[in-house]
Amino acid sequence: MPSFSVTRLIHFCYGHRLLNYSGKCKNLHGHNGLIEITIRGRTLDRLGMVMDFEEIKSKVQTWVDRELDHKMLLNERDPIIPMIRKFGQPFVTVKGNPTAENIARMIYNYARSKRLPVASVRLWETRNSYAEYGG
Repeated sequence: MPSFSVTRLIHFCYGHRLLNYSGKCKNLHGHNGLIEITIRGRTLDRLGMVMDFEEIKSKVQTWVDRELDHKMLLNERDPIIPMIRKFGQPFVTVKGNPTAENIARMIYNYARSKRLPVASVRLWETRNSYAEYGG
């Protein structure tokens, strides 16, 4: 069935590392991430919109800026957490590794918890690589 969609881009910076991984990502490092959040609907509102871009910004980008931007995203079992805590550095823990796939899913789930009709979240980890999660 045909539908409409709108996509908002959200830029943020984050650091992470992957446990039990043998490549470069086993080390602490950072990314300038780009989120593409796509909202889908079968109908338009009285103004002719699926959703106002400002509403996506106020609900999702504000959360990303507050909760994820310029923070380390770490596996909840990462042994470096006590040291990061000791030095007062901001971090967020996730179950499993903070891969682009898991971060995309986290953002998708947050948007759904705010009752947004999100179709997908794409997280560009680099300009050449992204992961996508959709319902």
